[in-house]
Amino acid sequence: MSPTGPAVVVGGASGIGAAVVAAYRAAGTPVVVWDRVPGTDVTCDIADPDQVDAAVVATLELVGPPGTVTVTAGIGHSGALAEVGPEAWDRVFGVNARGVWLAMRGLARPMADAGGGSIVAVSSVSAELVDRSMGLYCASKAALDMVVRVAAREWAPSVRVNAVAPGVTDTPMLGPAPRQGAWLTGVAERTALGRLGSPQDIADAVLAVHALGWVTGQIIVCDGGLALHSPIGAGTDIPAR
Repeated sequence: MSPTGPAVVVGGASGIGAAVVAAYRAAGTPVVVWDRVPGTDVTCDIADPDQVDAAVVATLELVGPPGTVTVTAGIGHSGALAEVGPEAWDRVFGVNARGVWLAMRGLARPMADAGGGSIVAVSSVSAELVDRSMGLYCASKAALDMVVRVAAREWAPSVRVNAVAPGVTDTPMLGPAPRQGAWLTGVAERTALGRLGSPQDIADAVLAVHALGWVTGQIIVCDGGLALHSPIGAGTDIPAR
């Protein structure tokens, strides 16, 4: 059964979050957008616990306890593990793991008190796949996956908690990387469905998971089959053993 009540989308001003917001609004569901961007419903940097606490209060004043919470906020990072500094670790984990936990924690109790609901965080296939030069990002998403699983156990049965793990998706996080350049063209070729993901692809998965009333504690991969690609490479002869 789909959760009822208003929705909250954390990081809803752009990318995947904006696609989730648009889907809710098209369905007539009241939605509150949290983002660092001024002019959103609730301005909040989830890396700051005080701002998260204030955002929870503001949300409850605006719409009351939400029925669904989607946390799409996150930051990318690249850099070799032997070369990045501890401040980079703190910044990446401060948003991708700690910040998402703060937002989920802040809204879980009022949701439970109101009868329950569904939380979906956006993780990444990078939580499971080894990407050279993306160690901090990979580790932060792996940490988030475990937070989701533990939260699902702790907050059951009233609040379900899941994650959707996209592959490479055409959002502002890709920055200026040319979509027809060698890197992203190669990613599309390695993806079983033959293209990059779109924000709408991931939003569709998020809304579907919110609607699955018998699913909790799961990391749902939504990557077009990217993770099916062997690192050995298609057509490469595998050495005899």
